[in-house]
Amino acid sequence: MPAPTPDPAAEARVRADDRGHVFHSWSAQAKIDPLPVAGGEGATFWDYAGNSYLDFSSQLVNLNLGHQHPDLVAAIQRQAARLATIQPAFANDVRGELARLVTEVAPDGFSKVFFTNGGADAVENAVRMARVVTGKRKVLSAYRSYHGNTSTAIALTGEPRRWANEPADGSVAHFFGPYAYRSAFHATSPEEETARALEHLEQTIVLEGASTIGAIILESVVGTNGVLVPPPGYLPGVRALCDKYDIVYIADEVMVGFGRIGEWFAFQAFDVVPDLITFAKGVNSGYVPLGGVVISDRIAAHFDETPFPGGLTYSGHPLACAPGVATFEVFRRDGILERVRDLGARVVEPRLREIAAAHPSVGEVRGRGLFWAIELVRDAETREPLVPFNASGPAAQPMLDLAAACKREGLWPFTHFNRVHVAPPLVISEDDLRRGLDIIDRALAVADAAM
Repeated sequence: MPAPTPDPAAEARVRADDRGHVFHSWSAQAKIDPLPVAGGEGATFWDYAGNSYLDFSSQLVNLNLGHQHPDLVAAIQRQAARLATIQPAFANDVRGELARLVTEVAPDGFSKVFFTNGGADAVENAVRMARVVTGKRKVLSAYRSYHGNTSTAIALTGEPRRWANEPADGSVAHFFGPYAYRSAFHATSPEEETARALEHLEQTIVLEGASTIGAIILESVVGTNGVLVPPPGYLPGVRALCDKYDIVYIADEVMVGFGRIGEWFAFQAFDVVPDLITFAKGVNSGYVPLGGVVISDRIAAHFDETPFPGGLTYSGHPLACAPGVATFEVFRRDGILERVRDLGARVVEPRLREIAAAHPSVGEVRGRGLFWAIELVRDAETREPLVPFNASGPAAQPMLDLAAACKREGLWPFTHFNRVHVAPPLVISEDDLRRGLDIIDRALAVADAAM
């Protein structure tokens, strides 16, 4: 790939329009200065000043097949030339084909897909289905979670982005999921963490009233809030509690579905089958907004004679579904799932173990496939985080300095609270993957100095 050519005049125009007119997510508008991006290819993007960056966050962990994948771009172009849009009440070939392809990689007993515009409205509609089918309104979700920014999705979110949005949907209660490194249950082994976390969840069900709870929603692997891989037996234990108390189990696969850990859906690595599956992001790498709910036959049957009370103008938009179909073709032709499992086990995990041993600021590394977290601490014994929970201002400076050190060497990192996440596009070359990990290794000197 040739070096990008600097274009300061274009940069000035983009920056002026952005700062003058774009209102950005989750931000105090006067305190941000977004980087103008000129282009991207594969696992790399570049700015107008001629600087290139390895994209170690896959943008928002959605760019699974990388920037400007030729097969996805061509699929959009072909579809735009043939039929740019059609409303969802009509049957459409690429919409139906993508729905079939999604159900074919889901477990047996899933035959229907409801398409949405993204992950948040996938969660909204999955919850709506569970409430209608069970006749129960309350939903349980974990504190360490993010489920989206629409009203029920943000209420379900456990992390601090929920706080300023309250009250939203009041029929939500939170519980502690497993997190062995910082166990809320004082567990001393993965097995103990599973047993105690499930005991806590059952107590929450009982105290909240099982007769009021329509659904439990869980990220199969917790994403932004820690890359928390469930310990052995936890997700099957949740499934058993849902069966015991007549609760719908919703697997939130928005971030970890479509290959991120080397499975079509992450829950498939943990011997469990949910009732509803939400997805988005990696289904078409976000080239056109798309999400959806994969519906178990039991729940879908409820709506055979009863209308589903929901719909979206752009549900199953052809320009979004076309790169979704192409995604399946690329995954199978290029062995993406096998590639992710191989790179995760052979390259990422051993390299991160080396990094952890070399840096006193690294408390733990954890993950699977091409989805990992490096948790940073001030003290390895006490496990005090490098920065406080939800830090801002001067308290957050060590993590800001660490991110800046990565960017200076040409890597765009994903940082959250006291963690660096490793989530590159699934098509990243092995050389670029190793180079990115080496950059993180060197940048961690900043964290070591801040201890």
